[in-house]
Amino acid sequence: MRSVRPSRLRDRIACAVFAALQAMVLPGCTSDSSRGVRGGGPYAAEAAKMVPKVEHAVGLRFKRPPTVEARSRAEVRSFLERQFGDARAARELAGTEVAYKLFGLLPDTLDLRAELERLLTEQIVGFYDPATKVLYVVDSAPEGQVSTVIAHELVHALQDQYVNLDSIQALEGENDRQSAAEAVIEGQAVYDQLVAATGNPDFLSLIPGGWDAVREQIRQNQGSMPAFANAPMVLQESLIFPYLNGAEFMRRFAAREPGQQPYGARMPVSTKQILHSETAYFDHPDLPLRITLPPPADARVTVRYSNTLGEFETRLFLYQYLGDQNAAVRGAAAWEGDRYEVLDLSPRERALVWVTVWDSPVDAGQFRELVLQVASRRGPGHPNRTVSIAPLEIQGRPAIVYIDAPTGISRSALIGISRSALLAPGRVTLTAVP
Repeated sequence: MRSVRPSRLRDRIACAVFAALQAMVLPGCTSDSSRGVRGGGPYAAEAAKMVPKVEHAVGLRFKRPPTVEARSRAEVRSFLERQFGDARAARELAGTEVAYKLFGLLPDTLDLRAELERLLTEQIVGFYDPATKVLYVVDSAPEGQVSTVIAHELVHALQDQYVNLDSIQALEGENDRQSAAEAVIEGQAVYDQLVAATGNPDFLSLIPGGWDAVREQIRQNQGSMPAFANAPMVLQESLIFPYLNGAEFMRRFAAREPGQQPYGARMPVSTKQILHSETAYFDHPDLPLRITLPPPADARVTVRYSNTLGEFETRLFLYQYLGDQNAAVRGAAAWEGDRYEVLDLSPRERALVWVTVWDSPVDAGQFRELVLQVASRRGPGHPNRTVSIAPLEIQGRPAIVYIDAPTGISRSALIGISRSALLAPGRVTLTAVP
């Protein structure tokens, strides 16, 4: 759920990734000759020493010296509150909370904003703000984490001089595309931060088990992050995804296209391209299909929120109920595009419509069978709702329509989202993502 996460405030996870690597085989950061940075305070000298290492690792030079400033923890919390108070962020938070509760990915009683505030400020050490172009480090940050955070955030500061990070964060209704872009942004910061620290572009070869071992180490270290350890699975996994999966993507990108950058037209546009980089990004670019749903036929029914899950969060949806990682990965692997809408049927009643498109009828059928299992397991906890899962064809493509609506609601209220309406010619359209 990329669009509800103020990205520069999630880098406590980056510290956890680096700490996990250090605990296994990697040395700590070292510094050498310095170049200037702007700003002052206790962290400017450390940042200046790290600049040439980061430039060498990324393969780009700062056009302007980065700015580094110190902030109190109270100031960081105030900044976060302003981020969540932004009109766009508030819309995304409200829409995402309703949608993910209907999907069953969040508990019905959870306050998403409060949960994210706990997660994103937990033991935060530093962040880069693309709006002010400043790298902030929290006063009295743990000494062992300062070098790690500064290196990571310097990569973000360098990225922001070559690609507009604010424009990526400002997209609405394109969660999957944003998640893919964020995997590049955070993945590059993790990968090049570690290259800068170790001087070894192939540092992952030193770790038995690779990123899976790092992920397990993070799980074991969750005691130091109680808010993270107690968060819903979808929040945990979507927070980790851009760091680990993104870093693996960047490792492959650096090996396949040395000296190049995955920005602009090279930016991945779906989590499918991050998860299957060799087949969906490098060898045969596999662009997702953009789905346009029809407007509700009943004027009393309004669209509250619309977005995409993408392959990665489709995996999470399956895993939430099946508890079988292999089945979840297999069931989502042939994803070609999706779009969901939360519909207000009345002041108190809402429906969820989710249309997914698949590689082949066999893949669509496999996904439908898994979602039928999901519905059977979720049903007892929601006795006043009915889920329907039906196959359809959109412009020659196999698709599945998933509808979760109140039981017994009149057909006149649901006609705009009924299967017959969706099957009508021209009601659902597909276009290639540019």
